Amino acid sequence: MELLIIQLFIFVLAAFVGFEVISKVPPTLHTPLMSGANAISGITLVGALLVASHTGCFITCHIGFIAIIFATINVVGGFMVTDRMLEMFKKKEDE
Repeated sequence: MELLIIQLFIFVLAAFVGFEVISKVPPTLHTPLMSGANAISGITLVGALLVASHTGCFITCHIGFIAIIFATINVVGGFMVTDRMLEMFKKKEDE
């Protein structure tokens, strides 16, 4: 029970610190941070692949497969948003 309380405290503290850090990011740094978040999601995808492939348990395999789906959606969506943001900074050519 004590371990659960410590883990919950760390989770709440991390959520608070993360919110405070992200809320103070200027718009010009949003695109590089988004690319960094995509890299972290890619690491999550690799971890989910390892969990799903090296397990003998039926439930763990399915949870790993769901994690693979969500991580893939996160990576693809993040790169789509980053690409769309970078399009806004390109100069439009006169036709």
